[in-house]
Amino acid sequence: MPEPTAPTAPTGPTALARPQPVGVFPLPAGYLLVPGDDDEAVAVRRDLAAGRIPAVWPPRLRALELAHRGELTAAADLLVGDDPIDRYNRFVLRPAGPPVEDPAALRAALGPEIGVLVDVVRFSNGALAEPPALTDETGEIAALVHATLAAASMSGDAPQRAVGQLNQAHEAAAPVSPGLAAQLRSAAADLRHGLEGPTDAVLADLVAAGEALDATDLVLARAELRLSLGSAYQQRAGDDAEGLRPAIEQYLAVLRLVTLDSAPEVFAAAQVNLATAYLAIPMTQTSDQLRIGVAIQGLRTALTVYTQRTHPQRWASAQLNLANALVYAPSQHRRENLVEAAGRFSQVVAARDERTDPIGYARALAGQGNALAHLGALQPAVKALTEAEDVFARAGSTDEAGVVHALLDELAQWATQARAT
Repeated sequence: MPEPTAPTAPTGPTALARPQPVGVFPLPAGYLLVPGDDDEAVAVRRDLAAGRIPAVWPPRLRALELAHRGELTAAADLLVGDDPIDRYNRFVLRPAGPPVEDPAALRAALGPEIGVLVDVVRFSNGALAEPPALTDETGEIAALVHATLAAASMSGDAPQRAVGQLNQAHEAAAPVSPGLAAQLRSAAADLRHGLEGPTDAVLADLVAAGEALDATDLVLARAELRLSLGSAYQQRAGDDAEGLRPAIEQYLAVLRLVTLDSAPEVFAAAQVNLATAYLAIPMTQTSDQLRIGVAIQGLRTALTVYTQRTHPQRWASAQLNLANALVYAPSQHRRENLVEAAGRFSQVVAARDERTDPIGYARALAGQGNALAHLGALQPAVKALTEAEDVFARAGSTDEAGVVHALLDELAQWATQARAT
């Protein structure tokens, strides 16, 4: 990873050396300004801009050290000066005060080069409805303005425009702030993945961003990148079991980077994706049972994060994956697994609305009927499967209706043979 260029001489009313490592680490600590142009300050700015936490902090930057350790109150208490930098850093740590800052006055005190950061922070915190416009900002400051404009485009459902703004942000950040540039490249590639699919260009950008991020201490960003790359590999693999290996490697890398406590959302998503990949690989030998067990346990863990109230769609998807895995998993507790699977399918059926999501409702019903059939509960199984077939047909999903119809035929033949014997 290239190092940032040498800082410029302090200019403007704040006499602030550039580049500043703003935007590399998350808010609030990552948006603090580093005052001073001596060797110690330069070293701190260089490390932070590269995405690394300094091994040594000079005593006069103790507030920044505490902020990066998560001790925000203690950090803010140390910022007692009335100069624009202390006022801005206090504002970042305590947007509502005390003391209460007038945003316009603070922008003016910081000067035209960096004053826009006040509005960048306000927009990022939700205190400002619209992002600031780009004027004469350069380098890492311009990159942050472009990034906020991209965020606004995404919330405004204009992803293609957001990609362009992220590319502009990356171009502005690359010469001066490699840690920020790597994250911007990752964000742009991930957004393009959603628009274009897992193309060669998208994968190349994700891989390059991952290599750049691996040289940083940005653990969460690295985990999110690996999750995105794994998803791209998995989508590209389709039904090719061998093609799923690179995706699995990425998901395992995510689970080595974060924990359920440190990043629950990312951890849960990696567990679900890993389980889906594991379950898609055909079982060819006895040792594959371990893989199925890992998938089931991963889905159970994900469901401690994904609840019906907080993540209804992800909860339903994880429930269905877990229930299907329980139906087909080789186990000495076969009946218990089937009972649990039928119960989980039933929960999803109850949560889904046939009027707004007929396909999802029918799939849950079909799974429930299949689990009940494996339990030998033919009458409720036939009832659930018959309704599922009808909903599929009315929704226009003839292939899925045909699969359910074939299963009903199987059950009818089995019942006839049972009566005959």
